[in-house]
Amino acid sequence: MHALERVSEWPVDHVTAAVVRPDGPPTVFGDAEHRYWLASITKPLTAWATLVAVEERIVTLDEPPRGVDVQAGCTLRHLLSHAGGYAFTGATPIAPPGRRRIYSNTGFELAAAEVVAAAGMSFAEYLHDAVFEPLGMAASELRGSPAHGVWTTTDDLVRFAGELLRPVLLAPPTASDAIRPQYADLSGIVPEVGSFRPCPWGLGVEIHGAKHPHWMGRDNSPETFGHFGGAGTMMWIDPIAGCALVALTDRPTDGWMADALRLWPELSDAVLAEVGS
Repeated sequence: MHALERVSEWPVDHVTAAVVRPDGPPTVFGDAEHRYWLASITKPLTAWATLVAVEERIVTLDEPPRGVDVQAGCTLRHLLSHAGGYAFTGATPIAPPGRRRIYSNTGFELAAAEVVAAAGMSFAEYLHDAVFEPLGMAASELRGSPAHGVWTTTDDLVRFAGELLRPVLLAPPTASDAIRPQYADLSGIVPEVGSFRPCPWGLGVEIHGAKHPHWMGRDNSPETFGHFGGAGTMMWIDPIAGCALVALTDRPTDGWMADALRLWPELSDAVLAEVGS
């Protein structure tokens, strides 16, 4: 059995998985054109678009936002790394910026609102122009929140995974900054996975680090970064192994997260073993 064929045994109605390498076509199992709700895998896309806006110099990463109200001392860097002090939802801060890793949809919605104020267009339009169109992600669409509202296909997400493996939309220093730990000593909770000290995140992506047990594979390098979504979706990029894995389903994880926390690592390790061989 090839590694990706394992997903055919998952307790879901629809599933597609793909392995991406820097060179050559992706390996895909399932219907690559089926449209899935990404849920929180939207966050890396939103972060990437925001970093395009930083490079265009319409917003700044390390100065107070000008177009949106945030608590004193909070920057886009804080918001994109879940260090802004905002709860999962709600506009009222619950901690000073840079003190705790608090997973927050609000933080990404505030970051996107700053881009909207600076660009003079909706965030859906900006995301399309900054990320979807240049990467050829024609089937992708933001429907609602910049924290969890993207719908796309595996074909399209494979294109974004390829961008994360070998960036072309961002300059190398910006892309490297995005995937290194931000406020590296902060502790926090990865929703539905566990509490970690420290709990490393980049800008829009979770970093594996020394987290265990975890939704990524045991054999993924500490430098591996990615995200999963509550719609039963996951994506990681392992720069040491030189590959990325995408697995999309249409079953919310609140119905099978215990299974997902076993199946996702098993699939990840099988893929890494196959790639290594």
